[in-house]
Amino acid sequence: MNKNRIGYLGPEGSFTNVAALHAFSQQKLKAYFTIPDCFDALVNNEVDYSIIPLENTLEGSVTLTIDSLFRSSNLSVVAEIILPIQQHLLMHIDQKNQQVEKVLSHSHALAQCHQFLHQDLKGVPLVQTTSTSAAAKLVSRESEKPLAAIGTELAAKLYELEIVKRNIQDSSNNHTRFVVVTSDKAPPTLSLTPTRVKSTIMVTLPTDRAGALHQVLSAFSWRRLNLSKIESRPLKKRLGDYFFIIDIEEEVDSVLVKGSLDEIRALGCGVKVIGSYASYPIA
Repeated sequence: MNKNRIGYLGPEGSFTNVAALHAFSQQKLKAYFTIPDCFDALVNNEVDYSIIPLENTLEGSVTLTIDSLFRSSNLSVVAEIILPIQQHLLMHIDQKNQQVEKVLSHSHALAQCHQFLHQDLKGVPLVQTTSTSAAAKLVSRESEKPLAAIGTELAAKLYELEIVKRNIQDSSNNHTRFVVVTSDKAPPTLSLTPTRVKSTIMVTLPTDRAGALHQVLSAFSWRRLNLSKIESRPLKKRLGDYFFIIDIEEEVDSVLVKGSLDEIRALGCGVKVIGSYASYPIA
């Protein structure tokens, strides 16, 4: 069966849409408007894969994605896509030479362009929208007002807006990490070249064992396994209870990783393997 139904966090013109077009250039794409909607689409068999943002260089982890992966019983990550984030200032073509009255965008995009907004548009009101593409759509409808949106080049094309200032993000090394999630563990065929392979696990600690986190990390350390990420999230049961997200720079089926996971389980920890997958950077 050809897997050609791809869901992504929309709306059209979002950065997730850009990542999806790079990764699944020949597939059918369907936009969903929330992260839970993307997960529900998989559970309800509306799509075969969903592309969802997981982490940004400047703004950190997308906690709703992490929590959704932790709660899901039969979904797994089968690929990650690394997209360079380039934010642009967009205006209606009839207003492109006017002084900006308001700037609209998603809260993360506004935060990623703080220096530009503070220096070049100081004092201009900022308006938060549900997404960068929603901001572009709003600006496209207001031809009589000098409004600006912060968004993608794709959004500018879709909504026929002028890019009045390119690359206004604070950091030139701004990237977002997207994960490809599926209920089928088969990896997708992407229109990209993979680089490294990594694995993601989530660990819950026993409440009656002092130093459990140190022992968990030691299970990787003495085997010389590199961890590229460790982060805690609340279990949402009581204050002070957490689970941990750990990225391992190795395939989960390797002898060393298997040994680590067996040792961690022997400590009384809960271990959930979220996925073992290739990373696909977009140039």
